[in-house]
Amino acid sequence: MIRTFSRKPAVLLAVASLAAGPAAVANADVRAESPQAEVKVLLDGLVRAGAATAASVRLREREQDWAAAAGVRDLKSRRPADADGYFRIGSVTKTFVATVVLQLSDERRLRLDDPVERHLPGVVPNGGRITVRQVLNHTSGLHDYMSEPGYSTNRWRGVDRFRDYTPAHLLKVAFSRPPDFKPGEKWRYSNTNYIVAGLLVEKLTGRPYGEEIGRRVLRPLHLTQTIVPGTRPGLPGPHAHGYTTLSTGQVVDATRMDPSLDWAAGEMISTTRDLTVFFDALLAGKLTSARSLDAMRATVATGVGFRYGLGLQEYALPCGRSLWGHSGELLGYMTFAFRSDDGRRLAMSVNPGTRKPSQQEMFAIAGTFHCKG
Repeated sequence: MIRTFSRKPAVLLAVASLAAGPAAVANADVRAESPQAEVKVLLDGLVRAGAATAASVRLREREQDWAAAAGVRDLKSRRPADADGYFRIGSVTKTFVATVVLQLSDERRLRLDDPVERHLPGVVPNGGRITVRQVLNHTSGLHDYMSEPGYSTNRWRGVDRFRDYTPAHLLKVAFSRPPDFKPGEKWRYSNTNYIVAGLLVEKLTGRPYGEEIGRRVLRPLHLTQTIVPGTRPGLPGPHAHGYTTLSTGQVVDATRMDPSLDWAAGEMISTTRDLTVFFDALLAGKLTSARSLDAMRATVATGVGFRYGLGLQEYALPCGRSLWGHSGELLGYMTFAFRSDDGRRLAMSVNPGTRKPSQQEMFAIAGTFHCKG
């Protein structure tokens, strides 16, 4: 799920002092003036400023790979965070789902301008007027079920975080509210769209959407560290724990949860290694036809700092370059995975501390690599 980030100055609070532990670095022999060295300084700065209990980043340029981590895996043991650790990727899941839908378009099993009613009869109200393209680029007007109380994985839900949910239940919640606007009238991010997209994949293939992602994307690219967890609450090791601070000031561990509340909108788990490989393959045209990739990159204005295509975000950097990829957020985890057209790739995971990192802080890291290298 997407959130805009505050630009409040960093505040050093209790969790920051707990988290400021040793950092794990891979391929750490870099020049002091290099972009990698600057990125490492910025990564450590997130921990010192209370914006992260743990953070990891991977930079790939041509065949060169560099990764680093800062902070700790958990606040009890204070073991160093692992640059190769697993994390919840949240809405980056949407890019995997959109890729499969575009592959189905390449196979002529659907067209992007088909009404969803054609493939999911009776499932989506007004589905005869909502196209597949509008579902994938968030211009459908479908109400976001996660905006309803108790249905957001960006909020602490206590014991409810271990509840199982079905796609039908999530759509029932979404459709209990009227559409936010007429199809194609404007843009608004809605996780409901990707519940519908996941159902499209399942209807057209006869298999669970996660199996299709595995068959079409994960196995061909050897993404052995990427998982569609279903209802399983844990993460493979190593991983950094995700925390949140309650209104009482209590810091709670939010790592374990049943991710079925996100389903095809954001349930997946991965690593920085796998995400850099995936976005390179996708944006280099190795997963879809050139026509489908062009369709994915055809963006609409959002008014929230990026443009949106079909499961892809486009961010413009101050140096004039554009980054293509997706961000994601679940409670305790934030993910950024992007590639520029010159082939440079950046994947980053942050476990927020007493506050979330600001957009300015995140783009300082992206800009250092993509603009100064």
